[in-house]
Amino acid sequence: MWQPSLKRREKAIITAFIARVRESSGANVTDYESLYRWSIAEPAAFWDLLWQFADIIASHKGMQIVADAGKMPGAKWFPEARLNYAENLLLKGYENQYAIIFHGENGESQRLSYGELYRRVSRLAQALYCDGVRPGDRVAGILPNRPESIIAMLATASLGAIWSSCSPDFGVAGIVDRFSQITPKILFIGDGYFFNGKVFDRSGQIAPLLQAMPSIEKLVLIPVLNSFEGTDEDRVVLWQDYLAGFPDDRPIAFAQLPFDAPLFILYSSGTTGPPKCIVHSVGGTLIQHIKEHRLHTDIHAGDRLFYFTTCGWMMWNWLVSGLASGATLVLYDGSPLYPAADALFDLIDAYRINVFGVSAKYIDALKKASVRPRKTHNLASLRTILSTGSPLAPDSFDFVYQSIKSDVCLSSISGGTDIISCFVLGCPILPVRRGEIQCRGLAMKVDVFNDEGRSLQGQKGELVCTAPFPSMPVGFWNDPEQRQYHAAYFEKFPGVWSHGDYVALTDQGGMIIYGRSDAVLNPGGVRIGTAEIYRQVEQIDEVLESVVVGQDYHGDCRLILFVVLRPGIQLTDQLTAAIKQHIRENASPRHVPALILQVTDIPRTKNGKIVELAVRDIIHGRPVKNQQALANPEALDQFRQVISMIN
Repeated sequence: MWQPSLKRREKAIITAFIARVRESSGANVTDYESLYRWSIAEPAAFWDLLWQFADIIASHKGMQIVADAGKMPGAKWFPEARLNYAENLLLKGYENQYAIIFHGENGESQRLSYGELYRRVSRLAQALYCDGVRPGDRVAGILPNRPESIIAMLATASLGAIWSSCSPDFGVAGIVDRFSQITPKILFIGDGYFFNGKVFDRSGQIAPLLQAMPSIEKLVLIPVLNSFEGTDEDRVVLWQDYLAGFPDDRPIAFAQLPFDAPLFILYSSGTTGPPKCIVHSVGGTLIQHIKEHRLHTDIHAGDRLFYFTTCGWMMWNWLVSGLASGATLVLYDGSPLYPAADALFDLIDAYRINVFGVSAKYIDALKKASVRPRKTHNLASLRTILSTGSPLAPDSFDFVYQSIKSDVCLSSISGGTDIISCFVLGCPILPVRRGEIQCRGLAMKVDVFNDEGRSLQGQKGELVCTAPFPSMPVGFWNDPEQRQYHAAYFEKFPGVWSHGDYVALTDQGGMIIYGRSDAVLNPGGVRIGTAEIYRQVEQIDEVLESVVVGQDYHGDCRLILFVVLRPGIQLTDQLTAAIKQHIRENASPRHVPALILQVTDIPRTKNGKIVELAVRDIIHGRPVKNQQALANPEALDQFRQVISMIN
């Protein structure tokens, strides 16, 4: 669907890196495929060269690149190194360039240069240090996607402490489920946020959070709405008061930490039990993100990088790391579809965004709304579109090139919270093929296994990684013997990372994702990925979204498709027949659901991912665990009602 021009290939950072590989190693590396083969054959040489190529700042690098390279988990990358994540994001020589451009749904805007960002981080780091924050302490945030969120994270990281955040739409119980496990010393919280034209006051959360988490010694309140009326609680302080008295011209004393020192704690979705606290490292996060930003996304110093995300999704961490490549981060907080469906494209033109990241669901929503940005916007700056969160359907590829921009690298990317990065993603010197992710990530030994652990080519199977990589989690919090960690990724295939995606490698080296392997459907013994059905249903104009699950039924698996239809449309026999016919003709008879049922909402996580397992539990009469992890748990009620009528 797209080929990079000769000029674009020549100017790509990965082209310069390929030349460096040939120069330093003598390897016959001339294109992406040969670079990938070299990177998985010589991972230590790859990561060592990338460190040098990216000019990573460290007080000490050491000679050894990896210890126990054959252990998975257990390999130790750069075991002698000492470095600081925040230092690498703040000290790159771009003092007068914008580091952050913020735009809020309510019209608020801010611009911070790298120099101003450094000074604000310095003041906050001093305040945190005076409150006793030291390496290994936890600092948490319940914040909108604003500059203060990045400042708080960088100040925390500069001291060697550990940052963890969630978005402000979480309820108190969902927040406590996460943060109470890690006992934060300091909590940053906004008093509210704006979304879809509405104001959401969250100042009422302060008292119950302090009561539920006695580890909090100081709660720093960021006045987004200016709605907080004060409290007698002496642990609460306003952001501006917390910074008062600390100079902004004091150099930051960046704590120098081991490569595998904890940096971030992220959380599993929590839909099958309490959220798991996934710990990611200083060095692993930094070097992996630099690889993905520079080599896979072609982010140059001065480029403007946007990703629509909340502070509770790993894409926020990924976005912020763009500072290490000298990018200007464009932050947006609010609804992506307000006040109109094309609102984010206004930002592309207003702020000259070069790399535009969104979810596959967002692209589908634009398609359903018949938005045509190429007719209404300039988009001259736009070079790359990134998509993640769920598989990007083939017809969404069509939509991007027909309705957004024809000369753009559309990179579907996939990895996750588990690795704070990607297993498969884009490449600026490779073509884009309809419905495919372009390539496997450099130095990520990704394969596809069948149930017996044998490698597959061109067939569907389990996405695995058969060799260690730097951004593997340090482990799970409160899991000293790593039992939960092993059970999560290494139980199915010992010594091999099993990611839980149902995929196939293509002959061109790309990948197609068919959905989560734990939600694979099995009618008549034939394995079907849920994404295969979604790709067809999304083409039905009357359907806004859907969820498909398998029900154990008379010794087989009965497929049930739940659909949310456009306002005013009812699921008639004719529409049911049309949906089934479309699936039959474009997939196979095996993909046709036995039942199609209408609902008005579909349960999803706070990050917008459809929770198929919750629906599957409902239709089997099982309790849904940890409903606090859902953004809309009330949606489950109608599934219970509908199923009770057909069972």
